[in-house]
Amino acid sequence: MTPEERDRHRKGPITLSGSQRPARTTDQRLLEEDAPGDWVHSDPWRVMRIQSEFVEGFGALAELGPAISIFGSARIGQEHPYYECALEIAKGVVGLGYAVITGGGPGIMEAGNRGAQEAGGVSVGLGIELPHEQGMNEYVDLGVDFRYFFARKTMFVKYSSGFVVMPGGFGTFDELFEALCLMQTHKIDLFPVVLVGRSYWQGLLDWLTSAVLDGGTINSVDIDLLRVVDTADEALDVLREATRT
Repeated sequence: MTPEERDRHRKGPITLSGSQRPARTTDQRLLEEDAPGDWVHSDPWRVMRIQSEFVEGFGALAELGPAISIFGSARIGQEHPYYECALEIAKGVVGLGYAVITGGGPGIMEAGNRGAQEAGGVSVGLGIELPHEQGMNEYVDLGVDFRYFFARKTMFVKYSSGFVVMPGGFGTFDELFEALCLMQTHKIDLFPVVLVGRSYWQGLLDWLTSAVLDGGTINSVDIDLLRVVDTADEALDVLREATRT
């Protein structure tokens, strides 16, 4: 990414740079504690803007068909084995008849979009406005930019028939636990959630099956919502099994 591209800031469909680049994101302004309480009266367009994100997302994805979302770190480069694994999973997902949805950024997201595109499938990127711009990767065929995380997360859940979760950070954890919470509380139907990379996820699993489960804050059936694998073939086997049930 060039310095000029890094200076660009996306706000939904709008791109800003130079003196027009804002100091704070739309989400930050919405969630700041000291925001004036009269914003709903003085800035009704904010409510319309939130509504428009849902309308634009639904409109763009309504005819997508069945899809699998692939999550993972933006910081994992092409030389990493996890990148290659995500690439192969995405190609296999297309072979199973699904589109591939990612967050549209670099790293694992790029691998997912690249694999889908190279396999001749539909490659979708759901981008998000961030303080330090990443930009949509070059392998996205259908891209939608969001200002608000909550609108974007709704699209991931609504249009996905399963989640493949590669190693990642807080953003990846956020999507993972959002799905688990919605399934646990029966807000959505059960779908496969596949964690790829046992060595990466084992510490989390140990904590869930000891401190959390033993503490009585979840049930053993909640652990069963997760499937853990090490290879692309194993991940695809889980997805293939889910389509037969």
